[in-house]
Amino acid sequence: MSTIKKQFVLALDQGTSSSRAIVFDQSGSICSVAQKEFPQIFPKSGWVEHNPHQIWSSQAAVIAEAISAIDINGLDIAAIGITNQRETTIVWDRDTDEPVYNAIVWQDRRTSEFCDKLYEDGLDKMIREKTGLIPDAYFSATKIKWILDNVPGARKRAEKGKLAFGTVDSWLMWRLTRGNVHATDVSNASRTMLFNIHTLDWDDDLLRLFDIPRSMMPMVKPSSGNFGHTTTTLFAHELPIAGVAGDQQAALFGQMCIEPGEVKNTYGTGCFLLMNTGDKPILSDNRLLTTVAWSINGKTSYALEGSIFVGGSVVQWLRDGMHCIRSSSEVEALAEEATDNGGVYFVPALTGLGAPYWDPDARGLICGLSRGTTVANIARAALEGIAFQTYDIVRAMERDSKLAIKNLKVDGGASRNNLLMQFQSDILETEVLRPKVTETTALGAAYLAGLATGYWESIDQVKAQWQVDRKFGPKADKETVENAIAGWKNAIARTLTNHQHH
Repeated sequence: MSTIKKQFVLALDQGTSSSRAIVFDQSGSICSVAQKEFPQIFPKSGWVEHNPHQIWSSQAAVIAEAISAIDINGLDIAAIGITNQRETTIVWDRDTDEPVYNAIVWQDRRTSEFCDKLYEDGLDKMIREKTGLIPDAYFSATKIKWILDNVPGARKRAEKGKLAFGTVDSWLMWRLTRGNVHATDVSNASRTMLFNIHTLDWDDDLLRLFDIPRSMMPMVKPSSGNFGHTTTTLFAHELPIAGVAGDQQAALFGQMCIEPGEVKNTYGTGCFLLMNTGDKPILSDNRLLTTVAWSINGKTSYALEGSIFVGGSVVQWLRDGMHCIRSSSEVEALAEEATDNGGVYFVPALTGLGAPYWDPDARGLICGLSRGTTVANIARAALEGIAFQTYDIVRAMERDSKLAIKNLKVDGGASRNNLLMQFQSDILETEVLRPKVTETTALGAAYLAGLATGYWESIDQVKAQWQVDRKFGPKADKETVENAIAGWKNAIARTLTNHQHH
């Protein structure tokens, strides 16, 4: 063994509402965590922005806090890993580091009419084949175009090569290296709608279509490897930035879903399901997204992704909208007061339906009410609605990939709800595995960075660290499950609007 002091890996987790820094040790355990929220800016209905300086200052503050909490310095840190809210778009001046406009956040819908036009012009097929994505305001391309079209002088400066574009990972690297590094990784690049997932490079046809100069684009690198060294005063020593991945891909890696057919679901406000599909991109017939999972040691892995708009937020609605519960954690006890849903189904389409339906005009529906229905039945139906939506996406993934899922690995706040996890296992008829370390997003970034620097020797060494906290196996009989799914399909049929988009 070498005599160097025990070293750590620092993971930066820059999210939509807060920035976090987590220090991990060699066993993959958390040594310290710091978190800081920052303001959300809503200039108009459907518009969501962040101040890029606040993204950076909150991230810098938590880095300092997490490191000082355990009294270590830069010499003790082997590498930095970065994971980030995806698709959020920042354009800045290369000379002054000044953003030309606020960051336009992934949730922002201001460019949705332009996306409708892409469908009308029949460009959706080309976009889908090159990028694996469906034309949507969610992705970065139309956001960059909006900034160039709407900020006075921006397009001229961009054409002269004076402006840089980046997703949040690129902005953090730019600031950490004082402008020495303008880079991103393949997973973040694959969410811009400008990246060809087959050639693994920016696509000239797409840059032309959105009228974006290639000089703005960051260099695309593997997710695990050398991105450059910090030169900021935050660290007395230069530290290697060695792992970068978008948050959902980082969680897939942190959950060690490294074999084709392995699936994770993050039960947050919404839910994000990703399935590793191996070394070939599979284009979905079921309106799922095809995305780059990561690139390590010269090998690129791909994933299918399905998102559920309303997951855990249905519980917040029961609390704030319906006043059925005082705190979100009470929902499980309330749901357990009912032995079953009593024939009640709750489709939580409070903001439209995502994959595999893609019906933005659909609205929530509770059906099957009778005189005997109690608030406990409704709470139970709400939780079951999260599990049924997950079921729909998993089955769509199986159809697209021709792979049967091995199990479902879960994380995110609502994964702590045992009733929900048991029901999820019952209807999927597969094991649901909840890990000991549920900070899988930050852990994934740490692993990518630590593997690149030799802090961890191999993926096998990392895989051995993944531990189950609790395993849920199917308990319900076949007839019960079939009836439940039939009831859900009936509820979905009542929810869908007839004029579905595209």
